[in-house]
Amino acid sequence: MRNDDLALWELSEIADAIAAKRITSVEATEACLARIEIWQPRVNAFLRIYKEKALAQAKAMDAELAAGKRRGPLHGVPMAHKDMYYRKGELSTGGSAIRKDWRAPVTATVLDKLDAAGVVELGFLNMAEFAAGPTGHNVHHGHCRNPWDQTRVTGGSSSGSGASVGARMVFGALGSDTGGSIRLPAAACGVVGMKATYGRVSRAGAVARSWSLDHVGPLTRTVRDNARMLAVLAGYDPNDSTTSEKPVPDYEALLDGGVAGLKIGLALPTDGPAPLDAQVGAAVQSAADVLGRLGAKISTVILPDFTALYRSAEVMVKCEAAAMHRPWMEKTPELYANQVRTRMEAGFFIPATQYIDALRLRAHFVAEFLATSMAGVDAIVLPAIPFPIPTIEETDTEEKGGPAVLKMVAGFTGLTRPFNTLGVPALSVPCGFDRNGAPIGLQLVGRPFDEAMLYRIGHAYQGATDFHQKVPV
Repeated sequence: MRNDDLALWELSEIADAIAAKRITSVEATEACLARIEIWQPRVNAFLRIYKEKALAQAKAMDAELAAGKRRGPLHGVPMAHKDMYYRKGELSTGGSAIRKDWRAPVTATVLDKLDAAGVVELGFLNMAEFAAGPTGHNVHHGHCRNPWDQTRVTGGSSSGSGASVGARMVFGALGSDTGGSIRLPAAACGVVGMKATYGRVSRAGAVARSWSLDHVGPLTRTVRDNARMLAVLAGYDPNDSTTSEKPVPDYEALLDGGVAGLKIGLALPTDGPAPLDAQVGAAVQSAADVLGRLGAKISTVILPDFTALYRSAEVMVKCEAAAMHRPWMEKTPELYANQVRTRMEAGFFIPATQYIDALRLRAHFVAEFLATSMAGVDAIVLPAIPFPIPTIEETDTEEKGGPAVLKMVAGFTGLTRPFNTLGVPALSVPCGFDRNGAPIGLQLVGRPFDEAMLYRIGHAYQGATDFHQKVPV
């Protein structure tokens, strides 16, 4: 317990201290609310803050604990979530103007699971409009800003999730990931984000961006925190036919295996949508060196040419988004931000045969990746974002546009998008800072349903480094 400010403790520390009755859930919630009062004006991470409701929930969790009932390893922990998860009867905007007054008819499965686990809900978080943007811009609710440098982007679309966890306003947050939208804000804001295997976590009761590519997952301060949270979220859900019936491991119990003897592939791509910046490459190489000193066997791997995969992913996301948004696009197109509307409109002009071909190619891409890059290794490490975190102004496609801006935004997701199409697990862990003082993210990629391996490697890395312990001021 290294700090008197409870808001600076890690999720697992807070949860264990509440369970041991060394602190109360009310005290932890009050500490987060005090932090929110300072940081929310700086970063615009929250769309709604539920102060009184959260304190009442925390009081109820303390009463349950006093009566001998502990709901689980998250009992009494304050969190907040991306504003795309439905809670029955409450507002859920999806970061849009179209749904600014819309109330959800159901509660998302992941929120039900967190409720059952005793999580205290502090509110709902800013995000890119309808999860359609990798930088964190939002013309309707104001852009989310990076807690390390408020001129820079947070990454998106889970912008508020990354910023709120990074600024230590909450201990954990739900995000979603269609092309990098958990891993990008985790990398940009210096926290941990897991995009688990496709089908590992239910998406029922969450705004869809692309049914074929969407993933739900947690953002936290440490790998241990993330493993604890995913264990609660993961598992089969009859309300989501894409979820897997595979048993959910005790991820936290498997953290301490170390990396000695593991085979880890290092990928430092020099081509693709954006060239790899030397600062980022050096930080990822340094992380691989740390793992090597811990006993892992590091080898260079070459990623496949993802050109065809990128094209297939674009077809899937545009067609599926257009199908979902057709009623709103026909009735109130003016309520969309220009760049969101134009991206979705493109889906109306793609032939159905092209969409079907994209779906059919997916199995080929997975087989190729597992047979080549993943052959003979337990995991691959590579950058999450290939260049230093840009500014909000540099990436504002709504105001500036132009080929250079569009190219930068496309390059932002160049190293995360492939793993949505492949559906394999991918974890982002902080591994350094660039010359501007903004975080750099290390991405770990594994085989389907082997999240435990990525957590094991990430936890060993965090045990040997302190980047995850740095706090923005």
